[in-house]
Amino acid sequence: VALTARPLAALALGERAASGLGHRPGLIRWIVIGCVALLVGAATAIAGPIAFVGLVVPFVARALTGPDIRRTLWFCLPIGPLIVLGADIVSRVVVAPSELPLGVLTALCGAPVLIAVVRARRLPML
Repeated sequence: VALTARPLAALALGERAASGLGHRPGLIRWIVIGCVALLVGAATAIAGPIAFVGLVVPFVARALTGPDIRRTLWFCLPIGPLIVLGADIVSRVVVAPSELPLGVLTALCGAPVLIAVVRARRLPML
């Protein structure tokens, strides 16, 4: 996915601009969709279904970095594990003798963020 950062940045300018810069927008989309599907499948198989982290992290990274996809990709790398680590710590502390399931806590934290993003109608382009 890191190799597609420049074509994705060009695609963010529009299909015509990306084509004018020598990229193939259709091919870029299929490569990125395939990579994302493989990465999400592998992460879900390893960590379990922590649904909202994968949805919220790119929006948080974009809010911190701005519209440049190259910076957003690099900021997603530390933000995702930090959110999961923080949620895991809170899930172990909130209900003292037992644990709150991590998926429940990430859903409680991630759902308001996702609702705010959808209500803002600023969905990112692919």
